[in-house]
Amino acid sequence: MRMNEGLFNGYVVLAFLLAVGGGALGASLGTSHRRLCALISLGAGTLLGVTAFAILPECLEAVQWWAVLLALGSGYAVFALVTRYVYHVCPACAASHFDEATAHHFSEIAAAMMLALSIHCTADGLALAAGHEAHAAHAPGGRLLDVSLVMAVCVHKVPEGLALGALLLGAGFKRAQVVLRVAGVEATTLLGGVVGWLFLRHISAVWVELVVAHAGGGFLFLAVHAVIGEILKHHKALVLTSFGIGFGAIGSLTLFLRLF
Repeated sequence: MRMNEGLFNGYVVLAFLLAVGGGALGASLGTSHRRLCALISLGAGTLLGVTAFAILPECLEAVQWWAVLLALGSGYAVFALVTRYVYHVCPACAASHFDEATAHHFSEIAAAMMLALSIHCTADGLALAAGHEAHAAHAPGGRLLDVSLVMAVCVHKVPEGLALGALLLGAGFKRAQVVLRVAGVEATTLLGGVVGWLFLRHISAVWVELVVAHAGGGFLFLAVHAVIGEILKHHKALVLTSFGIGFGAIGSLTLFLRLF
């Protein structure tokens, strides 16, 4: 058993609690679209940052470039297919489409929306497990990857919970119902962590790196679609600034960890 169970469990539970806290805050206070755009763009910047500064360098050091590219593409493709045929895995995209369609058809799309976000959350938990396993297995750059993944996932969990809570509140659910539904969806983060913990400790380091790259492909999809969707519609300067702060924060963190 290579994983530090207590530390890993703490990471996954923290991510879950942050998302539920965001959902509870959204259910209690509501949230403006402008504020939600800023928070989601900040989270998207951290996801792209961890992909560019931690996932790709770590994986390219351990695995051939074409295998990393395939794994990255598979992660992107999974989220693209879920978005196309189920519902939007990107909270910002879901929020925009919610505004257009939910008032009259929420009962028809609620289950699909929660299913899509559950797939997203499961991938978050799996990514945390993969990063922690890479660290525990003493892979090159594993500590940097582990810490930056935890930071990126936790940062984007708050606006993710806020977005889902705001959508459900706007659809007419009572606050207690909103929090319970957010907790139910976000509990799949715990599920992804458990699946990763059970599975990844029994496979080779190369496959762990490919799972990390697969998660990076999903992060890339989320980052691109969150930012492009909002730049084309709302608050261009705010979105770019928030995205740049998140991206720069992960870049600074990885530089610090490499030096120290």
